[in-house]
Amino acid sequence: MRVALLSYRSKPHCGGQGVYVRHLSRELRALGHDVEVFSGQPYPELDEGVRLTKVPSLDLYREPDPFRVPRPREFRDLVDVQEFLTMCAAGFPEPRTFSRRVSRVLAARAGDFDVVHDNQVLGYGILDVERAIGLPLITTVHHPITLDLRIDLAAARGWRRRLTVRRWYAFLRMQTRVVREARKILTPSESSRRDIAADFSVDPRRIEVIPLGVDEVFAPPAEPRVPGRLLAMASADAPMKGIATLLEAFAKLRTERDLELYLVTRPRPGGRTEQLVASLDLEGHVHFVSGVSDTELVALMGSAQVACVPSLYEGFSLPTAELMACGTPLVVSRAGAIPEVVGEDGVCADLVTPGDVGELTHALAALLDDPGRRRRMGEAARQRALAEFSWRAVAEATAAAYAETIRDFTESREARPPSLDRLDHRRDAGC
Repeated sequence: MRVALLSYRSKPHCGGQGVYVRHLSRELRALGHDVEVFSGQPYPELDEGVRLTKVPSLDLYREPDPFRVPRPREFRDLVDVQEFLTMCAAGFPEPRTFSRRVSRVLAARAGDFDVVHDNQVLGYGILDVERAIGLPLITTVHHPITLDLRIDLAAARGWRRRLTVRRWYAFLRMQTRVVREARKILTPSESSRRDIAADFSVDPRRIEVIPLGVDEVFAPPAEPRVPGRLLAMASADAPMKGIATLLEAFAKLRTERDLELYLVTRPRPGGRTEQLVASLDLEGHVHFVSGVSDTELVALMGSAQVACVPSLYEGFSLPTAELMACGTPLVVSRAGAIPEVVGEDGVCADLVTPGDVGELTHALAALLDDPGRRRRMGEAARQRALAEFSWRAVAEATAAAYAETIRDFTESREARPPSLDRLDHRRDAGC
């Protein structure tokens, strides 16, 4: 099959979208499929044989200067203007503007592909893939962003901040409509499947669960783990990741123990995380890590005595599975799909109530004090990761979903009354 894989941003190394795009495209290619990735900035790192078509944007959230003001000569068309004005109004424009740009590119290349795979772009332009361009479309929704909105609103202080949060998430109205019109939806967990069906009012029969995989580079360390080192990963410095809960628990543990915490995230300058580190007197004991290679990340994961995933919600939590593959003992939140990843029996990880500082503190202390249990937990986690989470299995199941989507699309077109085709043609022509 000839596959167009769309992703409005594909940050390498960390960030679920970039990881998903890279490993899925590589394994699809290994199965003999032709894969071309269409991505906005930041662009992905892809493996040999997978083509990349860069879909340029104004890149308004690039590091290290997010929310930047572009120079006048950077504006190319009205889509760029819309992108900038939406940012100025505190909105998040990338899904909408990328979808418009990529639909133009695909319209000129409709004959090059058998199927289009939308990796949670869910912009209005994606609806043109089937309607105007005439290509079958399948969509991955890692989890409904409605949950991020609820968590961010709960953490917002004051009506002005809540208003800003609502404005940022205004794109959800668009995503809700696009999801409801999707022919077939892929998601990585039963938890996400339930939430997508409930929050977007989608028939669950249109949603297929395909868990994510773990790359073979994630393996137990050859060197001894560093005593007193804790590790946590957060693809974004956002309330949903539970960083505040972990920092408060870490501060309590530090009163009696010599510990250090490595946080794989880039904190917002002057934001809540940096302020909390300062107020808890943790400066010099909390280390932020970002922009590292897979090799460096694996080494860091393998150096920790205990790792923590304190998220308030996860649609899958790929870092949890990667830490399991490294044999790193885990304390995780009983939130979203995390229990599906680690198992509910406590063999591969200790599960705690999300947001409960006392429970998290106790679980971390108990695991730090029990080297035998850490060893057994790490070994069990490694075996579960190898048995359950394979990118080759993800690619095989996804390719089968492509074939089903193509058949369904073809059958629906053949059964479509000619009058409806003429009506759509008139609409596309602006009549």
